[in-house]
Amino acid sequence: MSVRVVPYDPGWVNAAQSELDLIKDALGQIVVSADHIGSTAIPGIYAKPILDLLLEVGSLAALDGRSGDMQALGYKSMGEYGIPGRRFFSKSNRHGVRTHHVHSFENGHESILQHLVFRDYMITHPEEAEAYGQLKLSLAADHPDDIEAYMDGKDLFIKERITRAMAWRNNQPAR
Repeated sequence: MSVRVVPYDPGWVNAAQSELDLIKDALGQIVVSADHIGSTAIPGIYAKPILDLLLEVGSLAALDGRSGDMQALGYKSMGEYGIPGRRFFSKSNRHGVRTHHVHSFENGHESILQHLVFRDYMITHPEEAEAYGQLKLSLAADHPDDIEAYMDGKDLFIKERITRAMAWRNNQPAR
């Protein structure tokens, strides 16, 4: 899989919301919450032009039973795809280029909070977001045909920022 990182596109927000609405309509009450996550949810930074979406569901078994509804929307079910407790779906355009990832977790899974807090931390800390975007741009230039090397190159940065984000979240006033 080639690695392509592009400047931020403000259209990603509406595209993500439209897709989330389709998914929520298709899956109904099993969806507890649905959010736009990942770099395309962070204004102003470079990103792979793939919308990352997060679904929190009441039951993974119920989601598994509705995988046909996701397939009807054009998604390929990929199981846990390396993360225990996740159901991962991908969608590609007519040219076979990936356009969407859906990360689905059962209510209460720790990955839900990590994804959301990382996104929110980056949005409220633009200098960190800019550093992340520049790292992604550099990694894409260094590894244009090696998605694994690209992902590995981001790993430490993401883990460090999740730690910072969790500390930041814990110091925030309750809403």
